[in-house]
Amino acid sequence: MRKRITGVFAASAAAMLMLAGCGGGSGFSDDGNASAEGGLTNDSSQELTVLIGSSGDAETAAVEKAVAAWSEETGQKATVSVASDMAQQLSQGFAGGDPADVFYLAPEQLAGFASNGSLLAYGDELENKGDFYENLLQTFTYDGKLYAAPKDVSTLQLFINTDMWAEAGLTDADYPTTWDELADVAQKLTSGDRKGLTFSGEYARIGVFMKQAGGGLVDDAGTTATANSEESVAGLEEVKTLLDSGVAAYAADLGTGWGGEAFGSGKAAMAIEGNWLTGSMSVDYPDVNYKVVELPAGPAGKGTMHFTNGWGIAADSPNQEGAIDLVEYLTSDDVVMDFAEAFGIMPATTTLADAWKEANPELGAFMDGLEYSVTVPTAQGAADVIADFNAQLEGLHNGDAKSILDSVQTNLEAIL
Repeated sequence: MRKRITGVFAASAAAMLMLAGCGGGSGFSDDGNASAEGGLTNDSSQELTVLIGSSGDAETAAVEKAVAAWSEETGQKATVSVASDMAQQLSQGFAGGDPADVFYLAPEQLAGFASNGSLLAYGDELENKGDFYENLLQTFTYDGKLYAAPKDVSTLQLFINTDMWAEAGLTDADYPTTWDELADVAQKLTSGDRKGLTFSGEYARIGVFMKQAGGGLVDDAGTTATANSEESVAGLEEVKTLLDSGVAAYAADLGTGWGGEAFGSGKAAMAIEGNWLTGSMSVDYPDVNYKVVELPAGPAGKGTMHFTNGWGIAADSPNQEGAIDLVEYLTSDDVVMDFAEAFGIMPATTTLADAWKEANPELGAFMDGLEYSVTVPTAQGAADVIADFNAQLEGLHNGDAKSILDSVQTNLEAIL
């Protein structure tokens, strides 16, 4: 089932970089696209270095195993290092002119490093480029160039405590498919100190309502601010209505650190969270019975958010061809499914959607959500705008949705 190029160091692949600091690129053009001679570097005598930000021993072992297998197959040496502080170590590597060849790249760090030439824009060289979800490719596109192959992805959906659900007299036929139905079941599930619904008070959760209303912070191209559009305001007003009615609450207002904790500890019967919560449920709350369903649709239809990381490649790598070949191997079908089994990631390719859902039938809603998901804006400076938005969301319960989004609109227009 493995889909990958057969040449030892064929020019195709995937990857990218993280952070916004120091420049890269001795011997490279300003966009970090190629060497001065116009081609990819290919010094296979140099050992490739791979820098990852690991979630734990299982992820580290799986990546090390895959890289070792590639090395044995190609004859090219490569080593894996686990960053203690990914952003700092990448920044230091670029500043010192000795970055890792291949590394994990966060979307919010793309613009800064792509604009200063630190990253190799190798996306068009990828043999398997057409396998990835288009919206994930867009996440790693800057100034019209694809800088990274998506490594994996997560989406948000609705977690339901099935014991509380049954106690409230609800059945499978009552799973909410509209905003009105969500509010109705949340009301029925609210009892005493327990809320019917919870989510973190941040755009990375609340944004699903804006998408379901047909809005968002930016347009599909990510170049025009739409924060205070009629649709975006309608989405945020729906959140305010849920909070004001007392059937929903921010996780922090329930005395918890995030929505998963509020849900697992029984302080809320439903939660808007990502597929990462399933691991926490099995470890921290093994006795809680739950089901995952797709989030209900709003006036404009279904909507959710996705979160991803990519494989970055340094523009300064002396063996760009080898790095690209390695990334293509690491995003091949067999290897990605090995990763999914080893540490629970969700594939970023359409080619593996059915296989992953077959292996994880109870989690299929997360994969289905990729068809209609959006991500957090990745423009340079967007992280600061969103941080300010999140601070304003703390006062949404007593605030005005349009006034908050007018402020966000102004801030976004200043950076776009």
